[in-house]
Order: sequence, then structure tokens, then C-alpha cells
Amino acid sequence: MPSALRKTESLSSGLNYKGGNVIQEEGDHHIDQLWGIHERLNTLRGHMSKQRLFDDFDNDSDEGADEETVLPQSYIVIRIDPYIETTTLQWLVDKIRGKRRDGGAELIVFKEPYNPNEGVVLHISASKIKFLEVAEEMEIQKSDKNGQIREFTVSDLDEFLPSGMRVEDLLTVAERQTIIRHELENIRALAEDDHIPGYPPYALYEGQSILHVCLQYKLIKKMYPLHDHEALKKLGRKWYLSLFGKQPFEEIRLYFGESVALYFTFLGFYTTALLVPMCLGFLQLLLSKEAVPFFCIFNVVWVTVFLEIWKRRSNELAFQWGTIGMTSLDEPRANFHGHMGVDAVSGRIQPQYPRWKTNVKMYCASFPLVLLCMLGAFVIMLSSFWVEDYLRQTDAPWSARLLPLPSVIYTALVHIMNLYYRKLATYLTEWENHRTQSQYDRHRVTKLVLFEFVNNFMSLFYIAFIIQDMDMLRNQLATMLIILQAINNVQEAILPLVLKFYLSKVTDFKHYFAKIKRRLSHDRNSFPKLPYAYSPLKGIPEVRSDDERLIDAKKEGKLDNYEETYDDYLEMFIQFGYVVLFSSVYPVAAFWAVVNNILEIRADAFKLCLIYQRPMGKKVKDIGAWQKAFEIMGALSILTNCGLLCMNQMRRKGPLVQEGEWILTFVLLEHFLLGVRYLLHIAIPDKPEWVRIALARRNYESKQALKNEKMQKNRRILTRKFKTVHGQHSQQQQQQQSIL
Repeated sequence: MPSALRKTESLSSGLNYKGGNVIQEEGDHHIDQLWGIHERLNTLRGHMSKQRLFDDFDNDSDEGADEETVLPQSYIVIRIDPYIETTTLQWLVDKIRGKRRDGGAELIVFKEPYNPNEGVVLHISASKIKFLEVAEEMEIQKSDKNGQIREFTVSDLDEFLPSGMRVEDLLTVAERQTIIRHELENIRALAEDDHIPGYPPYALYEGQSILHVCLQYKLIKKMYPLHDHEALKKLGRKWYLSLFGKQPFEEIRLYFGESVALYFTFLGFYTTALLVPMCLGFLQLLLSKEAVPFFCIFNVVWVTVFLEIWKRRSNELAFQWGTIGMTSLDEPRANFHGHMGVDAVSGRIQPQYPRWKTNVKMYCASFPLVLLCMLGAFVIMLSSFWVEDYLRQTDAPWSARLLPLPSVIYTALVHIMNLYYRKLATYLTEWENHRTQSQYDRHRVTKLVLFEFVNNFMSLFYIAFIIQDMDMLRNQLATMLIILQAINNVQEAILPLVLKFYLSKVTDFKHYFAKIKRRLSHDRNSFPKLPYAYSPLKGIPEVRSDDERLIDAKKEGKLDNYEETYDDYLEMFIQFGYVVLFSSVYPVAAFWAVVNNILEIRADAFKLCLIYQRPMGKKVKDIGAWQKAFEIMGALSILTNCGLLCMNQMRRKGPLVQEGEWILTFVLLEHFLLGVRYLLHIAIPDKPEWVRIALARRNYESKQALKNEKMQKNRRILTRKFKTVHGQHSQQQQQQQSIL
């Protein structure tokens, strides 16, 4: 049942106990309005049924599909555990296909031909009507005929369809995948669902996301969208195959979604901005050392201007993409849990969890654990320096051979600590139970950035301000900036291709020997359960054996999952720190960063298109917690560069200037630059003027539309009221005249 019709029925039932003509008139108005939407949807169904739309799959019929029927496009592939229980599979499929009133998602499901090596593979799609309904529920922003970005509504469908555009072209593939993912994640356990059928130990609580529980317990092995290979080839020719060409940001957004597009936009913007300190860095090498303070001050100003202008650019893109209105009141994320209740803002039935409990978990448990991990990383770093210093001072013949050992051990420990700390940070953030995805991402990024900062920069701080060896600092910085980033590029682009080739060979051998083993074995227990449990999928249409989707789903299922843009932003954040924190010591850092970023753009594009599974489209309005992280790094660069300047000048001037005078100079210079940074922050507005005007106009038009609607409603109420009074009076006069 469409959402508009459900709303109509609820309003009709609500009028049964409301008295009075005024309330009846209001109800009639809402019913007329909602019924108009429902008629519009029915009209669309009539047109789309000619295009073989699978609305009938929403029914509970167990009849198989006609072999000649063309299946709709696959948007998400779900691979089920081959050993899943029959009752569990039936329950899961019913949830995906079932009606919303029964806790289902009302999605279209069709299956691949059964293969005992792979188990059950389901392809998920939705009717075109379903896409439009959920797009309105998710408040997806689209451009209307006038070029204005506003919330999509079914009642104004014609306003979003320029001449020549088909209804099915209104939503991008990334938006359709987001809608399917949204509906799957919002299949939540009902009050009677106390455990997963077939698995009593796997408990459920009301409101829990069933999809994430199945992923957690490996009942669902994988879930991923499929690539559109024709569109991907066109995108690749404009993107990673064009070394110095302009990035096709709009095509990236339409294919991968706003999150990926914003990352590449920021990377390109950052690389372009680095050209200024790169040129000044070469000038600094040519000029005398007396010019170092000028370049240091300029770099500090450049950092602030770069970040402020990026905020303006980010708001421009968010307005153009229709994401600028995203707030913390967005839909709760799938793993958010709590007792089901009425949301105070939206009025919907959603999980409710007290904010104070989340704060207690953060400040009383998570924060102390993060500090403890940072302290442990710092102690390990100090131990490495102490051992290395001890080996240098030892006259034993074996000390020279062991000198590289502390650095090697420390490097290995850093990688191990990073691995386990990421798991800890993810677990803690999940345990804190943040309501929205943006809140979850912000707190997770904060934990990870703190730890990565200690791992990557504390050794440089120790060399600069404790050992005070500028040559050693310069060499260490050059090594970490050039060599480590080159290794990262090889690790991201080339190594996965090599591993992919060899692992595919190993996998083929495993499958071959598994087939031989099954043929030789007579033990039934060695077979997966699903050949005997295939009856739950009896009424589900099957993909033809010659369908290209079978090959694509199998091939892409072997690819690694793309872990969003966290690792990419982290690499950029660390590189940004190398460039700005010690610019007075190593002025050519910006040059190596530009070279790396030109290669990084193509390497990241290459891995997204060819190495990883297609990521789910994700809407974002900015780079989130990374903006604050970059700003904090910029503020720290003021302290480090002022400190390095004063230390170098103090070393050169010698006893001519007292240490107290240098400290006073440091404090004055640091406060002056912080003041300049604050003034620039105030002087440069976050939003361009045209964006502010457009938002103000949109707000004004919304208020005027609401005001006009209210005036029309009041006019109808008053007209009905006075007509009723006048009608009663005239009836009494007619009765009196008839008696006379």
C-alpha cells in the first residue's frame, strides 16, 4: 500500500471520533490532497505497467515469474551463508519482500541459479513507484524545471521532469542504491521478534536493524551494489586515464555519490592551493635565511585562507547538490538502538535513547581509554629513541649492527597498534550509540585522528624540541613525506592488483579441489543445507543463466570492500601536517605534496573503478570532522613554526639575546598570528553571497506558501461555517412559511 493511501486511511479513521464541521473540513482537505497524490501514483503505475514494472512482486503470491519477463535492474546483491537454516532464509526473504505494515521493506527480490559453492545469491531491486515514494520520505533534494533545488514530492512530480525526461531517469543510480540500502537497513525487529528464527541464541530487541544483525552473525556474507561497466568505462577515460585533465566531478557524483565526489573535489582544491607555498618554498631556498620568517608567516596565513575558501566552496557544492539542508535531525542510523517511541520532532515511531547515557559513555569510558592508548604510543616512541641513543653511545662491536633494530621494531609496532586501535575506536563509537551517521562519523574520526597524530607526528616534535637537531628533523620529514607516500600509492593501486591475480588463482584451485572432495565424499553433512532448503525461494523469479549480471555479481563479489573515504582523508591530513607544521625547516615539502597528490588522484580513481567494489552512494554536505581536524592542524602550525623560528634565531644570535627575550618574542609572534587567523576567519564568510540569497529566498517562499495554504484553509472553514448557519436559518423560515 502506498504511503499516501496509508496516510489517507489514518486520517479517515481519525475523523470518526472528531466532531464539528471545522475539523471535518480540515480532514476533507487533507484527504483530498492525499487522495490526489494517490491517484497520481496510480496513474504512474498505469503508465509504468506497460514498461514491465514489477509491482506485482510486492504481492504475497508464490507463483513463479514468466521466463520471458525482463527482470528489473539489480541495485544490490546479497550473498547468503550456504549453511543458513531454512526458517531463517524464509523469514529474511519475507522481511525483504513483505508489506511495511508487517515490518517488511516491499522490495523486489530475484535469485541466481543455485550454486553449492556460493550458496544463495539474491538481487534486490524496487518498483519505480517505490523509488518515488521513498525518495519523498528521505527528503531527497532535486532540481525542478526552474533550476531550484528543493525537496522532491510526488504531488509535484511534473515540476521535476523537464521536457523529454522519463520518470525512471529522475533519480540517479547512486540515489536508487541509497534508497534500497535505506529500506533494507530499516527492516527492524518487531515486538514479537525476540530472536532470529532458527538461531535462538541470536537475540533481537524491538527496533533493531535486522540487516545489521544478519551481517554481524555472518548469515549474510556480503552485500554490495553492482558496477555499470559502460558508464564506468566512459568515466575512466575522463578520469584516471587522463593524467593532467580536469576531474569530471559531476560524473563522479552521479556514479559514486556525493561523499566520494566531495573527497576528490577537496583533493583537487587542496592540490591547486599547494601551488602557492610550493613556489614560495623554492624562492626561500634561493634567498637568504633572513627571509625565512616572512615565508613562515605567509604559510600560516595561507593555511587559514585555504581552509576558509574551501568552506565557501563546500557550501556552494552542497547547495548545488541539494545537501546543504542536512542537519543532526536526520534519520537515525541503522545500528542506533533504544526503545521504540514517537520522535518529538518528526512524530514518527523511531528508536529513542537518552543523550546523557551517550555522554556518560564517551567521557567516563571512551575518552580515558583513548588517552591511555595515546600515552602507550608515546611511551613506545620514547623507548625507541632511548634504545637507539643507548646503542649509539655503546662502544660494543655489535651495537652498530643493532642500530636500525629499534626503528624497525617501532615501525612494526605502529602498524599493529593502528590495526587494533581502529577496531577499538569503531567498537567504542558503536557502543556509545550515536543517533545519526554524521554524529557517529564525527566521534569515530576524532578518536582515530588523535591516535594517528601521536603515531605520525610525536617523533618529529621530539626531534624538533627535545633533541633540537634540525638536520635530523629535515631528513626525517623528507623520508616520511616522500618514501612513505610512495609506498602508500604502490600499496593502494599496484599491490591489490597483484594480490587480486594470485588470490583468484588460489580460489580457483580451492573450488576445484572442493568439487573433487564432494564427489568422493558420501557424507551428507559435508554438503551445504540449502539444496534441501531451497523451497523458501520457490516463488522468487530467477535470473537467466546467460544474464551478464551473474558474471558481474560473481566477479565483483571477490573484490575488496571500499571502506568509504576515511583512509583517503587520513592520508591527506597526515600529509597536510608534514607540509604546514615544519614549513620553516623543510620549505620544499609543498612540492613533494603536489607531486604525490597528482598521482594520488589517479591512483584513488583507479582503485575505485577497478580494484574495489562499488561503494554505496552517500549524501554529505561537507567533509565533516575532517574540516575541524585540518583547522586544528593549522592552529598547531602557528605554534610549531613560531617555536622553530625562535629556536633557530636564538641559536644563531647566541648570548646576545637572553632566553627570556626569546620566549617573549615567541609569545608575541604566536598571539599576533593567532589574531590574524581569527580576523581572517571572521572576514571570510562561510557561504558566498549568492548562496545566502538563494537560501533566504527559499526560506521566504516556503513561509509564503505555508501562509497562503493556511489562508485558503481558513477561508474554506469560514465559508463552510457561515453557509451552515445561513442554511439552518433559511430552513427555519421556510418551515414557518409552510405552516402559515
